[in-house]
Amino acid sequence: MSVNKCDSGSPPNTKPEQIAQSGAFVRFLNVVERLGNLLPHPITLFAMFCLAVIAISGIAGYFELTVIDPRPEGASGRSPDGMIHVVSLMNAEGLRMIVSNLVTNFTGFTPLGTVLVALLGVGIAERSGLLSAAMRTLVMGASKRLVTLTIVFAGIVSNTASELGYVVLIPMAAMIFHSLGRHPLAGLAAAFAGVSGGYSANLLLGTVDPLLSGITEAAAQMIDPDYLVGPEVNWYFMFVSTFLITILGALVTEKIVEPKLGKYDTSEASINLDEQKMDGVTDVERRGLKAAGLSILVLGGILALTIIPEGAPLRNPDTGLVAGSPFLKGIVAFIFICFAIPGLVYGKVVGTMKKDKDVIDAMSHSMSTMGMYIVLVFFASQFVAFFKWTNLGAILAVTGADALNAIGLTGPLVFVLFIMMCGFINLMLGSASAQWAVTAPIFVPMLMLVGYAPETIQAAYRIGDSVTNLITPMMSYFGLILAVASQYKKNLGIGTLVATMLPYSIVFFIGWTCFFFLWVFVLGFPVGPGAATYYTP
Repeated sequence: MSVNKCDSGSPPNTKPEQIAQSGAFVRFLNVVERLGNLLPHPITLFAMFCLAVIAISGIAGYFELTVIDPRPEGASGRSPDGMIHVVSLMNAEGLRMIVSNLVTNFTGFTPLGTVLVALLGVGIAERSGLLSAAMRTLVMGASKRLVTLTIVFAGIVSNTASELGYVVLIPMAAMIFHSLGRHPLAGLAAAFAGVSGGYSANLLLGTVDPLLSGITEAAAQMIDPDYLVGPEVNWYFMFVSTFLITILGALVTEKIVEPKLGKYDTSEASINLDEQKMDGVTDVERRGLKAAGLSILVLGGILALTIIPEGAPLRNPDTGLVAGSPFLKGIVAFIFICFAIPGLVYGKVVGTMKKDKDVIDAMSHSMSTMGMYIVLVFFASQFVAFFKWTNLGAILAVTGADALNAIGLTGPLVFVLFIMMCGFINLMLGSASAQWAVTAPIFVPMLMLVGYAPETIQAAYRIGDSVTNLITPMMSYFGLILAVASQYKKNLGIGTLVATMLPYSIVFFIGWTCFFFLWVFVLGFPVGPGAATYYTP
């Protein structure tokens, strides 16, 4: 039976690319793609947002826009008259504020330093070859019965290493499936589902955690100037979510995607599949992994001695608890150490880190990849600061919270709509940091006023931001995935790839949202260490 008939039941002469572009949902995604392409670059977008905030604040200031401050009398940041007044930046005082704080807005933006410090450690582990060797050991050492689970799981944990999952794991997964006599696109889909659909889930804290928490903290301080949000605040929920997404991803692959793809016909490939080979883990790499593993155990033991015993130096000196302790406040330093030292040990054993220059080059390389991010942060930090100064965020939050109260939508159901909205925005604005920098200043204060803590709001956002990564052409690595997939199926179009990944998005959205409700509102578990579920204004 021909592939065309198997795929769609279309006439034999129908071309694959025509099939790929048919269907109402694919037409909808094509519209989304065109609309997304009309958007300017995220950096330009933030520059425009800054100008818009200045202009809107001037107009709102002219009309003396105010709302009643819902915070109790005497609360930090509450004005004596109990009102929130818009502050105009279109006057002499506003100009002085912008000019005098332009640099400190950038250098004081919490996600900037935390992400860069964490990435220094990740850069050493990645450049030494530790992360690649660990991933290959995990995936290629899996039994045939567990290979799908292992690939999805490896995709999720690869997010601690930036683009490693996209560049290494996804092509490798396709090769592994083909070598096992399975459809290579099913392997690609399983890895893509883990790397991108499970983007926010992980066993370890990564660079995304301080990135998002810094933005959340700035947004929360519009309502509560003393509110702090650490990088660890979603760790419990994301740790357990790793196993949920692994199971869901494997089930979708084996029960839906692979049966639909059918038996693979090698004549569809655009490359010589006989030339493909997977580099296994060498003996010296195994020795390096053992040495790196031993260093992790030693680090874990030392860290435990500074946290677990009563009166340990990294416990909270006032309460004696882990909550609010120097350990949690300095978690980024430990992310750096726990990647850098094992990476250095591995590099010494395998010979990739022979002298100090190799370590310096690794860290320098990791920083060289962050040029675009640093420019983005400059404009994003100005937007967040301007939005906070003008009180537009607080006014929008109060107005939105009043509207939710008026229609009675203040219960946990509000998070379903919030997750759906985040997923929809992600179709057109694929960057997690860019999207959250835009939406957090509005929705974090709004949902805080309804009664939910910023930590819980951020956890819900991370679900929406992850589940539609798989079906948006705006995702930065979508073109790479399409290129790899086309090696195994000539003339493969965007529609075919999206149709393959759509079941994952649907199942992840339903399963992850239900799990969020079970974890937070049924079982009453916190989403992270010391994280609150509810907030009282």
